[in-house]
Amino acid sequence: MSRIGRKPIPLPKGVDVKIEGKEVTVKGAKGSLKFGVLPDISVELDGEIIVVTRANDEKRNRAAHGMTRAILNNMVVGVSQGFERALEIIGVGYRAQMQGKNLVLALGFSHPVEVEPPAGIELAIDGPTKVIVRGIDRQLVGQVAANIRGYRPPEPYKGKGIRYVGEYVIRKAGKAGGK
Repeated sequence: MSRIGRKPIPLPKGVDVKIEGKEVTVKGAKGSLKFGVLPDISVELDGEIIVVTRANDEKRNRAAHGMTRAILNNMVVGVSQGFERALEIIGVGYRAQMQGKNLVLALGFSHPVEVEPPAGIELAIDGPTKVIVRGIDRQLVGQVAANIRGYRPPEPYKGKGIRYVGEYVIRKAGKAGGK
């Protein structure tokens, strides 16, 4: 049986879960999220915990069991605490600034790059070289951060570009001088 799938999900104070057929709705202080469960996976609310079970041991259901539990846990954590992903911008002249809700990046192109956050995502800056992506949907926070990083990924020679805070970029040696 799935080691992750069989772990129960504890509900913190202030989080409300509704299970209607195959749709699970999680509401908390920061917002509300919905998830459609696959047909052979069942979700039950047992007091203050959520239990995820599967109908049989088919490969598809074994794979979906742990994934469903992980997604539901991320929903519970998201509506109670939220998720955050930080990016740092490294390079001479590279910087970020806010224009209303939009993020404007100067990344060495001939034009500034403007990033409009999707619904449920908040962009913030901490100084001219640090961008913070916040939201309640873990997947969406990670995707928006990856999209921002994709405008100028870190390059291996000088290390310039946008990287996640704490990300290690493997550096390469440049050209060897001489004959």
